[in-house]
Amino acid sequence: MSNSNMLTYERTLYPEIEPYETGMLDVGDGHQLYYERCGTPGAKPAVFLHGGPGGGMSPSHRRQWDPELYDVLLFDQRGCGQSTPFAEIENNDTWRIVADIERLREMCGHDAWQVFGGSWGATLALAYSQTHPDRTTEIVLRGVFLARQKEKGWLYRFGASEIMAEQWDQFAGLIPEGERDDLVKAYYARLTSDDEATRLAAAKEWSLWEGTVATLLPNEDLLAEFEDPSKAVPFARICARFFLEDFFLEEAQLVKDAHKIAHIPTIIVQGRHDICTPPGAAWEIKKAMPKAELWMVHDAGHSASEPGIIDGLVRATDRFASKI
Repeated sequence: MSNSNMLTYERTLYPEIEPYETGMLDVGDGHQLYYERCGTPGAKPAVFLHGGPGGGMSPSHRRQWDPELYDVLLFDQRGCGQSTPFAEIENNDTWRIVADIERLREMCGHDAWQVFGGSWGATLALAYSQTHPDRTTEIVLRGVFLARQKEKGWLYRFGASEIMAEQWDQFAGLIPEGERDDLVKAYYARLTSDDEATRLAAAKEWSLWEGTVATLLPNEDLLAEFEDPSKAVPFARICARFFLEDFFLEEAQLVKDAHKIAHIPTIIVQGRHDICTPPGAAWEIKKAMPKAELWMVHDAGHSASEPGIIDGLVRATDRFASKI
């Protein structure tokens, strides 16, 4: 894919599927995680890590693997989706989530599994696999985000603001001019306000900004989904908290530790025109993991719903399906 100019795609998501098992897992700290298992019990294990931080699962996420060949675990991370408490930011950080992934693996009884994540999910996939390389059979990444200062600045200081200029003005416009030197801090203050109207207004604008930079072409359906308070509130609260805390990572930690997983088969699917997580991060991981394959999709942005991204992700899981 990386060397091809062909912009027609053959692969689409597998047919709609219902979980064969659902449940809640108590992971301590007052948190309960909602999980689903899809596909064929006992088939090749995989785990899906959704984006955000603060996003959640959707039914389409179940469809990125051949259900006859895979046994897939999907879950809502702390505070997200159907996990409880709703939109909780206490006891919610990168390393607790990494520990949650390992608890879920043990719950499933898998010795190791394929780790699949996009955007923030790609950050988590790298953090988990670098912590537990012996529990990771393959890695599939989409829209790589490494949580470095330059990437955070790109999204919330200067960079994406020059491409989506009018949307940036709407996003920044919620904050008084005197507080705009640190929009993440200003938004976080409102997202944790005692006033519900203030929290909802901030959550809506934060989420709409993220939705705006997610696709190559405007997608009104996606923006409506991002604006839904049930999604916007946990997404904005948790995401802003993680940004303020530098994602609980040392600067460039995931690049520095990439040598720990350089031997693990890895495919990176990256949109060339990704405004949310620009291709530079994917290229840095590729350079740090020379055996990894970087599939650049030349007519795609960030979203996992874009045709070229879907094609790449399904091809990747198909490629690894026979590796038990």
